[in-house]
Amino acid sequence: MFVTPALAESTPFEIAQAETPAETHEAPADAQAVQPSGEVHTETGVAHGDEHADGVFPPFDQTTFASQLLWLAITFGLFYVLMSKVVIPRIGGILETRHDRIAQDLDEAARLKTEADDAIAAYEQDLAKARAEGNAIASAAREDAKAKAEAERARIEASLQEKIAGAETRIAEIKARALADVGAIAEETATAVVEQLIGVKATKTDIAAAVKSSGGK
Repeated sequence: MFVTPALAESTPFEIAQAETPAETHEAPADAQAVQPSGEVHTETGVAHGDEHADGVFPPFDQTTFASQLLWLAITFGLFYVLMSKVVIPRIGGILETRHDRIAQDLDEAARLKTEADDAIAAYEQDLAKARAEGNAIASAAREDAKAKAEAERARIEASLQEKIAGAETRIAEIKARALADVGAIAEETATAVVEQLIGVKATKTDIAAAVKSSGGK
C-alpha cells in the first residue's frame, strides 16, 4: 500500500477506515463470480467455449483438419508455382549458360590444341627442311673444297712437272756442254801427250777420231 502525504496526516482511526473498503473489495476479486446463467468466469480472461482449454496441440486438433488441409494445399500450390515459374527456370537458365560456356571452352581448347599440333607439325617440317638444306650445303661445300683441292693439286703437279722438265732440259744442256768441254780437253790433252811421247804433233782430226773411238768404247 502506498502512503500519501494526506494519508500520513490522518489519525490511525481514519487510516483504518480508509483501508477497510479496499480489503473488502479485494476479497471477492480472487473468488469466482457466479453468473445467473451458471457460467463460471475468473480473472484469467479465458473465454467460455475455448476448444483448446483441454491442452490439445493445435495441429493435432481434429476440428481444424479441414482448414489445415486447405492452407496446406494453398501453400503447396503457391510453392509449386514459385518453383515452376521462378526458381526452376532461373536454375535451368544458369545451368544452360554454364553448359554453353563449358561447351565453348571445350571448343576453344580443341581449336587451340589443333593450332598447337599444326604449329608443331610445321616446325618439325621446317626443321627437317633446314636439316636437309644444311646437309646439302655441307655436301656442296665439301665437294667444292675437294674440287678446289684437286685443282690446286693438279696445278701444283703441273707446275712441278714443268719445273722438273725445265731442270732436266738445263741439266741436259749442262751435261752436253760439259761433255763437249771434256772432249775438247781430252783432245788437247791427247795432243800434248802424243807430242811429248813421240815428238810429233798429231792433227786434230786424228786426235778427235781417237777420242771418239775411246769414248765409244
